[in-house]
Amino acid sequence: MIIVGEKINTSRKSVEEAVVKRDAAFINKVAREQAEAGAHYIDVNAGTFLEQEADCLCWLVETVQSEVDLPLCLDSPNPKALSEAIKHHKGEPMINSISLEEDRFQSLIPVITSQPCHVVALCMAQTSMPTTVEERVQVGSELIKKLAAEGIPLEKIYVDTLVQPVSVDTGMGIATLGAISRIMNDFPGVNTICGLSNISFGLPERRLINRNFLALCMSYGLSAAILDPTDKQLMATLLAVEMLLGRDEYCENFIDAYQNGRIV
Repeated sequence: MIIVGEKINTSRKSVEEAVVKRDAAFINKVAREQAEAGAHYIDVNAGTFLEQEADCLCWLVETVQSEVDLPLCLDSPNPKALSEAIKHHKGEPMINSISLEEDRFQSLIPVITSQPCHVVALCMAQTSMPTTVEERVQVGSELIKKLAAEGIPLEKIYVDTLVQPVSVDTGMGIATLGAISRIMNDFPGVNTICGLSNISFGLPERRLINRNFLALCMSYGLSAAILDPTDKQLMATLLAVEMLLGRDEYCENFIDAYQNGRIV
């Protein structure tokens, strides 16, 4: 299971303030904590800065990679910000995200083909947000085919089936699960990813909901998630489910996490 640490996002007031002040120590602490908790990628998002987004995103890339030896998930719909940030990135980043919206697709293709990278493919088309399994699968399938035609290997494509809050529509959880299952079955080798915490927006006990939804998603084939790796209960659930699904040979990862105090 690939874990993308979500916490360096300027929609969080403390992160936004740190970027304004160029407080590298604060950003490095957040990055280090996520890396130590088990993240495979660190997400960096400076979207609240609008005109200054490119500069801020580049600073975040350099700052975070000076602290942790991990690739980053460069999180922006802005092709200019991404094209600048990718120049500062060491190694192979993840680009989050491209969609089937024509302008966005055409403007981001040169970025994601400029060097090797992993890419998040958002199940969003030109018209509206998908609500059903079928709509998600249709958009996801077309995106996979278009990206493959551009030379992107299937194993570097992460289809985001667009988790939407169950507080708005209680069918959103089932729609996400069904889309994950169909896409993983129809395109062997491709990955699926989700922004986990979207499912619980507007509800109490969000962490409880997130933990249970993660377990369900993994059982339907989810291969990556954008989440808070410093949430020990969430990570304990992830490790336990991986073990129960037969993805942890000899239970080594679970036992190691327990012995190192990462299971609560």
